[in-house]
Formats: sequence, C-alpha cells, structure tokens
Amino acid sequence: MVNDPQKSDDRTVAMKSANKPDGSGAESMERRRPAKGNAGESCTHRTLSRGSVTQGLDRVRERAKSQKKERFTALLHHVDVERLRKAYLALKRNASPGIDGMTWQQYGQALAANLTELHGRIHRGAYRALPSKRRYIPKADGRQRPLGIAALEDKIVQRAVVEVLNAIYEVDFLGFSYGFRPKRSQHDALDALAFGITQRRVNWIVDADLENFFDSVSHEWLIKFLEHRIGDERVLRLIHKWLKAGVMEQGELTVSEQGTPQGAVASPLLANAYLHYVFDLWAEQWRRRHAQGELIIVRYADDIVCGFEHEHEAKKFLEELRERLKQFALSLHPDKTRLIEFGRHAARHRARSGLGKPETFNFLGFTHICGQSRRGRFLLKRKTRRDRMRTTLQALKSELRQCMHQPLHEQGTWLGQVVRGYFAYHAIPTNADRLGAFRHDVVALWRRALRRRSQKDGTTWGRIERLSAEFIPLPRILHPWPDRRFLVKHPRWEPSARIGPARFCAGGA
Repeated sequence: MVNDPQKSDDRTVAMKSANKPDGSGAESMERRRPAKGNAGESCTHRTLSRGSVTQGLDRVRERAKSQKKERFTALLHHVDVERLRKAYLALKRNASPGIDGMTWQQYGQALAANLTELHGRIHRGAYRALPSKRRYIPKADGRQRPLGIAALEDKIVQRAVVEVLNAIYEVDFLGFSYGFRPKRSQHDALDALAFGITQRRVNWIVDADLENFFDSVSHEWLIKFLEHRIGDERVLRLIHKWLKAGVMEQGELTVSEQGTPQGAVASPLLANAYLHYVFDLWAEQWRRRHAQGELIIVRYADDIVCGFEHEHEAKKFLEELRERLKQFALSLHPDKTRLIEFGRHAARHRARSGLGKPETFNFLGFTHICGQSRRGRFLLKRKTRRDRMRTTLQALKSELRQCMHQPLHEQGTWLGQVVRGYFAYHAIPTNADRLGAFRHDVVALWRRALRRRSQKDGTTWGRIERLSAEFIPLPRILHPWPDRRFLVKHPRWEPSARIGPARFCAGGA
C-alpha cells in the first residue's frame, strides 16, 4: 500500500544514490530533518583552506566582550597548523632574514612538514625563541633607530599568537588608541585629531612624546598587565621567551629586563597592552573625574596628543601624567613634550599679547598649523614635515645615482611608483603646495642624475618636463576632508547624537 503524499509529512520517499553507475542498485531512503544543534553556525566546507569553518576566536571575542574581567585559561589550542600557515603567508616575502639566516622562500620549500614540526614544538614546550638581529635605520633628526629582526619561525609564532590575543584586546582597547590596530590606520588617527580640534572647544594642545618607550618597557609590569586577561600559562611563557631572547649585535648577545625590540611582530600588541593600562585607562578616568571643559585624546603607539579647553586643566594633566609614567618605568621626552596654545582663538590671543603666530606641532608626519580659510574662519592646516620630506629626497637622490645608467623607461616607471606611494599617504587637503614641491624636486633630481651620465648629455628642462609628464603623476588630493571621513566611520559623534561635550573622546571609547 502506498502512502498518500499529502499525509506523509516530512517522511518524503527519495532515491539513494547507487554505488554503481547503473541505477539497478538504488534503494529507497527517508529524507532526514536538519540537525537541531549548531543552528546559528555557518555551513562548513571541507576544503584545504578551511576558510569557511567557524572560527573559535569568535567565541573568544564574544566572551571577552561580555565578561570584561574574565581570564582566559585555554588559548594555545587556537594556535594550530592552519593558523601558523596563515601567519607564514602574511609575512613579507623579501624581508631580511634573522639570526637563523632562513628566508621566506627557503622555509616554504617544505612548508607542511616545517609547520607541523613547529606546531609540535610549541605545544610540547620545546619551542625556543632566538635572539633578534640588531639593525639601525636613520631617523629624520639624524639619529639612528634600532630595529630587531626576529628569526622566521619566531615571526610565524608571534603573528599567530597576536591574532589570538587580538580577539581579546581589541574588545578592551579604548577608542582613542590607534597604533598598529586592525582597521585603525594613521589617517584614522589624523582624522580623529583634526575633527576634535575643529569641532570641539580646543584651545590648548599637550604634545607628549615618550622617551625611548620601546627600550623602557618593564617586563615585570608587562607580564602583570597581561595576566589581567590571559590565564593560559603556556601563552605567557611564549611571551616571556620572546622578551628574554635578547638582541645579537656584532656577535654579542644582550639580554635586558626591560624593552621590546622594535620591528618584532608581537611588539606593537605588547606596547598597546602596556600603554592601555599605564595611560589609556588612567587618562579616561582622569577625563571623567577632573575635566570640566572639553578634552580630546588621540594616541598612536607612543605618540600622544591631547586637546584641552582650559589651560589650568592641561597643566594639571601634564604634571600628573609625568608622575603616572614614573610608576611604570616610563618618562616624557623633555624636549619633545610641549604645552602650546592652539585652536580657533590662538592667533587672536597671541597677537593681542604680542607673541606672534601660534606654535605648531607634529603628528604622524604632518605639521599642524592654525590657519584661516578664504572667508577668514579658523582652518586647521596640515603640511608634510619639511625634515621628513628632505630625508625622503636625500634617499631618492642616492638611489638615482645607482640606477642612472638604466634605460629611461625603467627609471621613469620606478620614479612614478615612488611618487604615487608618497602621494598615497601625503595627499591630504591643505597640503597641495608640499605635494607640488615634492614632485618638482623629484624631477630636478632626475634631471641632475641624467646629466651626470655624460659630459655631453643634453637633458634640458624641456626634455625632462616631457619625460616627467609621461611617467610621474601630477599632485592631486586623494583623501577627503577629515570631518567627512570621521563621521562616516563614527556616526554616533554626529551633532544629532547629542553626546555631552565633556565626554567626547576622539575615535569613540
């Protein structure tokens, strides 16, 4: 007897696929209802990349968001072979090798076996961090910035662990922290600062610079801060190994009780975690307890800019900040830390007092200037720092001398890429004149390099102008005005949101 199809409910008869090509072996089967468990999870596909598999870090992120004081005691199992493989693929292919001499290409020749063996050493506790190789790069002021180049496997492990820890700390970090965080670029910090200065009653600027921050971080305090959220002793031991690995310079190993090597993959996260407890939480609490006027805060790594409405609050904040930093082995740079009058009323006040034009300050490669629009209103102008542009041109001059005998097409293509990369960062509103000056200097350097190839070289200005028009782009503003982009990314700070002025925090807290 055949059942009525209208009364069969979900028990629909279907044909099961046969194991053989012909259909003689087919048998009837009952279609099953979908499973009740994991209804909210996305479908998974058994692919080698595992790209669509539900990530366990999502649960860590949600738990960290809902439980602000919980310590996570099981994190290392998230560092699996697949995460190590993604960390390896995210590294720079042409980066300088560390003390082990291993390059990205050499390690990838037996990638699966190497990552499996590395994963086993990590979870057995047999992984050992190698010292970083010391290198120096010139700074704009003529000094040398020390960098630590880690071994390739150390970079892989650090990047994988940082991805796991970001799931926790990205929930904890405050909105005015912008340094080396996902989806928080330098231009986001610049937009937040410009929006705060132009849209809030900011009359005084505290430009604070931490002296030798990366070399002064206390390992003891850092581990204590991390223990607030990380209860997995295996992860803490990994971090401790990186801190104690030391630096190799000219054959001598140096191990210190303080400092994190600049250039290491884990250093930005560790630095942000350190300053989160030393500065961010303290500054947010100070703002709520003591600030009567407006106060904006923007921090990018160890560069801090705060805007105040009242001078006495700015002085009190700066004095208490010095005392706060001393408790955690940090200090403010005596020459680079300043309190200046800055804002829409600064020019008028200083002119009345006979002090001249308002002082300027530097932040993330730009000089911030109190200017006026065509209508006579206050306009925050941001110009590329002269010393930074001079350093870039000097480096470009040296490279042009090395490649001046190459074909003109290759030289022009390379110079066009350099100028486009420079414009990609510096092409902001009110900076058009510096962009034009940079392009003009690049063209002049190119002409000088071509004329040095031979005493009879006839590269005139007319010819170099034709070549530059073909290869080197003209200056063009690429970034929108900061208030427009800031309001798009942070719509809750629009005027209709009715946020109290004393609670404003650039970037949103």
